[in-house]
Amino acid sequence: MIGSMRRHATLVLLAIILISSSPDGQTAQWQAAAGPLRTRWAGDVRPDRVLPEYPRPQLVRAEWQNLSGLWDYAIAPREAPAPAAFDGRILVPFPIESALSGVMKKVGEANRLWYRRTFDVPSAWRNRKLHLHLGAVDWDATVLVNGTTVGTHRGGYDEATFDVTSALRPGGAQEVIVSVWDPTDTGTQPRGKQVNRPNGIWYTSVTGIWQTVWIEPVRPGAIETMTLVPDIDAGTLTIATTPVTSEGGAAAPDLTVTAVALDGSREVGRARAAGGQPVRIAVPNAKLWSPDSPALYGLKLSVTRGATTIDEVTSYFAMRKSSLCKDADGVLRLCLNNRPLFQVGPLDQGWWPDGLYTAPTDAALRYDIDVTKQLGFNMIRKHVKVEPDRWYYWADTIGLLVWQDMPSTSLRGTRPADSAAQFEHELQRLVDGRRNHPSIVMWVPFNEGWGQYDTPRIVQWLKTYDPSRLVNNASGWTDSGTGDVNDVHRYPGPGSPKPEASRAAVLGEFGGLGLPLERHTWQSQANWSYRGFTTPAALTDAYAGLLDRAHLLVGRPGLSAAVYTQTTDVEIEVNGLMTYDRAVIKPDAARVRAANLKLFTPPPMLRSIVEPSRDTPATWRYVTTAPGEGWSAAGFDDTAWPAGPGGFGTRSTPGAAVGTVWNSADIWLRRTITLPADISSTMPQFLLHHDEGVEIYVNGVLAARATGFTTDYELMPLLPEARAALRPGANTIALHCHQTSGGQFIDLGLVEVVPPRR
Repeated sequence: MIGSMRRHATLVLLAIILISSSPDGQTAQWQAAAGPLRTRWAGDVRPDRVLPEYPRPQLVRAEWQNLSGLWDYAIAPREAPAPAAFDGRILVPFPIESALSGVMKKVGEANRLWYRRTFDVPSAWRNRKLHLHLGAVDWDATVLVNGTTVGTHRGGYDEATFDVTSALRPGGAQEVIVSVWDPTDTGTQPRGKQVNRPNGIWYTSVTGIWQTVWIEPVRPGAIETMTLVPDIDAGTLTIATTPVTSEGGAAAPDLTVTAVALDGSREVGRARAAGGQPVRIAVPNAKLWSPDSPALYGLKLSVTRGATTIDEVTSYFAMRKSSLCKDADGVLRLCLNNRPLFQVGPLDQGWWPDGLYTAPTDAALRYDIDVTKQLGFNMIRKHVKVEPDRWYYWADTIGLLVWQDMPSTSLRGTRPADSAAQFEHELQRLVDGRRNHPSIVMWVPFNEGWGQYDTPRIVQWLKTYDPSRLVNNASGWTDSGTGDVNDVHRYPGPGSPKPEASRAAVLGEFGGLGLPLERHTWQSQANWSYRGFTTPAALTDAYAGLLDRAHLLVGRPGLSAAVYTQTTDVEIEVNGLMTYDRAVIKPDAARVRAANLKLFTPPPMLRSIVEPSRDTPATWRYVTTAPGEGWSAAGFDDTAWPAGPGGFGTRSTPGAAVGTVWNSADIWLRRTITLPADISSTMPQFLLHHDEGVEIYVNGVLAARATGFTTDYELMPLLPEARAALRPGANTIALHCHQTSGGQFIDLGLVEVVPPRR
């Protein structure tokens, strides 16, 4: 009996060993941690096949090996040596703080994160150089292969590539160890919205490997880097390549690079050049890429030395142009392919409740782009994060314009030289790594005042380094007057600057309308948004109203783009069009699409009946202590009240054009306006900027009431009784505004919405 039990135990142990050493055994060793929220794609994550898609879709080779999957991990003090034993297993490439890593632990700036795994080199790859790629690792990484340090890398968003050939053993398993240190918000490096203590609009830290790890064999002379520059005006594509160098460090000599452009399977162009020289292909009668028609051409590149083929890769490109041009009315606009195109899209942060920086699957990565397109948007602003190459591949394929932010830093003002050098190094790596994607039409080096410094120089460098794209010097606030656009933020907005002689007017952020949905939030209580709603219907109505007002701004002053906050909820932020788990599109999708598509039609115009003080300063009577009875009536005697120019408030209030300072809790205003003889045949509305609550009377009749605040002038209809009270000639406008905290401002005009010209 005892012997039988021992044999049974041995068989069970053997089975466990066999399972653990098999692909299915990887699955048996791993399960996701119990995070606050998960997406439906989390169930598709398999350690033996994690993110299996080829990670570099614009430079594809047939031979490669994915090293993502289960690795050993350890957390140790920062200065400690490599650990003799590891703490457990982690699923790469999910950040260690994420549920999908299977660990969900914080590392912290006092510690270092260690990874370890082994791999085999296929025998067919012998006598070739072996490159190890880490798609992205946050932030300071050192890589060892078989105990030899093969390189270091600093940068959380760009690929780290190492030639590990000289460190390989002749055969058998090869060991790779990666150690990572990440100071998060205690450092000065670019880190986006990561913080050690998440709160408000700041999110969980991301440490370590967070994009695919893989290896590939190459030969000296193979293509190391490639830059594609389309020119639709000349009808050409220029291809610049650099070769993998030989052991001595020099480029392999006597190479020829041949490029073939394909429309489907049909060859449409072919050219060749000596190695190190650009290849220029003529693409006659090119199909132009746009969101409505995202035409992509195939590209084959080969490198030869005489009759010997050194390298063969496949890629793709698009013929498209991003520029500024004037519309028929002479207004400077954002243009695509030499034609004005209004650009509207969501602020897209690219966070996932189960994977943090890393989408669970490629299908999940694509899903956000599919929904964005289905909702009628034609653009995305990728906010202070850089995505894996495949995200941009889907944007290229599906057809969405991308404004690409540089991840921001903590510093403001004067910046230490080493911090500036690191920022500029990572900015250049961002451009180098993503510049071939036709979807990217604008670089955004700074967001608001976050880490902004030496902006004119940075902008000029960007425009010189990549002249094929527009540059937004700073999205919102702290405008330096440089770059191709003047970008403002208005919450909830919308609002618009005026177009300039050399810069278009864009609204880089607005909206932020929130709706928490039970069972779909990161936390059950104390969620945050710029303006909250309680039902999907109310949220939809508010969204449609914002977009209607944005449509007016397209006509005057000449708005060229609008970015709505945001694609999804993120942690405690609930102002997404989708919930954080992507399970629910919160507003009515059909109405959102209709509101977005309306922006591409001719806009209505505002005919000014009585201009606000923003345009023509007007004199009002005012008091800041409660007036007597009947203060809103037309016949009330206000001659004892002081007179001052509008608007009234504090100059630090967003969007305020202050003529008279008002900084007490309440203000009462009166003004006589003169209306035209045809006023009864119009449908006038107030053009109102209020911070905070306001009630407005026309000839003593309540005309409108609003709570909360705006950050710019917004339309507000008059109640029917007040419209009926309007008369040609003299009319009295009286209002009361009450302020509780923060900024304060009040001003209004009277306008009529005129249908668009056809």
